[in-house]
Amino acid sequence: MPASLSSEKTRNMQLAGAASRLAPGFENPVHDAQRCFRTLMQAMARPGSLQGYRSPLTAVPSPLTPEGAAIALTLLDYDTPVWLDPLLADAPDAVAYLRFHTGAPVVDMPVEAAFALVSTPDRLANLGNFAQGTPDYPDRSTTLILMGQTLDASGSVELSGPGIKGSRAFGASPVTASFWQQVQANNAQFPRGVDLVFAGRSKIAAIPRSTTLKLQEG
Repeated sequence: MPASLSSEKTRNMQLAGAASRLAPGFENPVHDAQRCFRTLMQAMARPGSLQGYRSPLTAVPSPLTPEGAAIALTLLDYDTPVWLDPLLADAPDAVAYLRFHTGAPVVDMPVEAAFALVSTPDRLANLGNFAQGTPDYPDRSTTLILMGQTLDASGSVELSGPGIKGSRAFGASPVTASFWQQVQANNAQFPRGVDLVFAGRSKIAAIPRSTTLKLQEG
């Protein structure tokens, strides 16, 4: 058997085994998804604001987080291709969990994804690898969900634009050294560009591509 087929067979067996021990999803799918969606809409409408959110999912497979899993179950469905970062893609329990509870097709290339789940934001490559939308269809871009974030209302960037009165300080970690420069360049191409959702511990924040970033000195 060719090595590639053997590897694929092994992976399918791993996923099948993971599916047999799935962690539960939302106990009340409609209510729980609506509550998470309202929190996400508040975060998008008020960029950089820290929205309190306690996920009802208490036992999700690593490297998913309760907040990240709740956002995934709220936003993903059969029509929303999702890209998983390498650590997440190599976790059979997590992949099986997402496939079972959302039905979202998992894609290999970031540019093919409507959503991206990132379990290791400090290893995230160039934001330009993801779908940026087009001048005619700017909504055809990727929304990135960064998990395990520590969010800071007095962080290293200053945000302004729609939904912000004056300006607002914001910070998130861990991220790469060049992350905020990439976000600044991404948002400068509005209406094209990716949107960012930060799934923190009991908090959610967002920076849509319509937001202007200023990097604080020092």
